[in-house]
Amino acid sequence: MRLSQSAGTSAPLLSQRKKSSAESIVVVVDDDAAVREGLSELILSAGFQPVSFATTQELLNAVDILDGPGCLILDVHMPGESGLDLQHHLAERGIGKPIIFLTGRGDIPMTVQAMKDGAVDFLTKPVSDRTLLDAVIAAIALDQTQRAEAIVVKRNVERLKTLTRREREVLREVVTRGRLNKQIAFDLGISEVTVKLHRANVMRKMEVRSIGELIRVWETLPPTVRERAEAGF
Repeated sequence: MRLSQSAGTSAPLLSQRKKSSAESIVVVVDDDAAVREGLSELILSAGFQPVSFATTQELLNAVDILDGPGCLILDVHMPGESGLDLQHHLAERGIGKPIIFLTGRGDIPMTVQAMKDGAVDFLTKPVSDRTLLDAVIAAIALDQTQRAEAIVVKRNVERLKTLTRREREVLREVVTRGRLNKQIAFDLGISEVTVKLHRANVMRKMEVRSIGELIRVWETLPPTVRERAEAGF
């Protein structure tokens, strides 16, 4: 399964590959040693770092490897737990690494369920090198986006933690109800001047310059974090 010169790789594809290949690991889980070897050669020829496992349990025992950028290629049907089982295990652990499924006998319901659960692609063997590499590049690009978004979310959650209880109350009134200072003052039983002070502190601590920015930051927060903030915790 080596990428051949005759595959006609386009300039945009090569450019995208160069941008996404740096330190990207493609994890292969397949019980067939020949398939693992072929996929590893193909992945390596495309500039990515292959790491292969024969079973889902082997990967779960070394799951820290998924902390870095990359994606997974999983065989659907394997002795013991399947690739679909592994997808569920990773989801339970909060690991949203993009997954490409390979199968020799997939069906439509299985494909639909896998895609609903977050799979990037569901390919039927034999698959062309170009089709598989296109899927890998798309999966790694998705992982890069998700990792960047996770950094933003973590940063915004940390900033939220710096707010006092009263500042969180003012934040909640502004972003969820669109309340004006005098309305917030009436609702909270404090002076309008005090509301303005709390509001200025919120803007400074959340590092935003407008209410629009503040709302966008609020929307990046996980639902559970927003619920706690709305409850005043």
